[in-house]
Amino acid sequence: MNSLKTVFVVNPHAGNGATGREWPRIRERALQLIGPFEACLTRGPGDATRLTRKHLQQGAERIVCVGGDGTLNEVVNGFMGEDAPLGTNAILGLIPNGTGCDFCRTMSIPIGLEASLQTIREGHLQTIDLGRILHRDHGGQSRTRYFHNIASFGIGGEVVERVNRMSKALGPFITFIWGTLISLFVYQRKGIRIRLDDGEERRVGIFNIAVANGRYHGGGMLVAPEAVVDDGLFHVTFIGDMPLPLVFYHIPKLYIGGIGRIRQVSMFTARRVSAVSEQRVLLDIDGEQPGTLPAELSIIPAALRMIVQKRP
Repeated sequence: MNSLKTVFVVNPHAGNGATGREWPRIRERALQLIGPFEACLTRGPGDATRLTRKHLQQGAERIVCVGGDGTLNEVVNGFMGEDAPLGTNAILGLIPNGTGCDFCRTMSIPIGLEASLQTIREGHLQTIDLGRILHRDHGGQSRTRYFHNIASFGIGGEVVERVNRMSKALGPFITFIWGTLISLFVYQRKGIRIRLDDGEERRVGIFNIAVANGRYHGGGMLVAPEAVVDDGLFHVTFIGDMPLPLVFYHIPKLYIGGIGRIRQVSMFTARRVSAVSEQRVLLDIDGEQPGTLPAELSIIPAALRMIVQKRP
């Protein structure tokens, strides 16, 4: 496993710049544990996708992402073509080091440097599904993007837009909580028309809708408790309209696994989801805010092989 041609794709800005500061130590320890590799440091949005795709086309066999969920999303998109995986047999590893590492809460991927490097060294693999979303960017153009964790629309997109403008110095949990609280006071409820698979289109007033491959987002919110990354299904959580005092009352349930006990919450499974709105509804795709509805989402089963910790 450690003789594989390996490329590290590193976001030095992840974790409010912590990844860049820690990179010399990460690099030294990685060389000791897994052997030689090429390192590419990103400079801005889209770099991780471009660098991943370039090195896969040049024969890279193992890509290791160093960063948070946003960086991981870009790397995942580097593995994918317009409609399907690029066809490479390369595998993906992750050293979590960013503002948000929600996917690690679902996957068996440890957070600490030593444990994550040892996991990559051991090379236990799990095949995972990905989501594909066709949406509108902020310039009004149609775009395709893949996601490994969760795509949501409603307040989720507004929280992410706000969080990504904030300093992350207080850490992911406080940053997301603060961004959520501010957004709650200014958020205007959205009316959406949504269809799951071949079912009837329904009109709903929503607070948020999460289309989930993983279970957690927003710095630890357990929004899709039954989601499984390799079952070929989205787990879709509708959070319906509710008054602000009731929202504050229910927020703790999002962190302790009690979302299913909220009367205004409904959960479904689907392979395809389409949503439109007459209002401007922002998207949250793996912690990034790339555009708005309308959107069409589909599951891509067994799209990618990830390195994970072997369970006992």
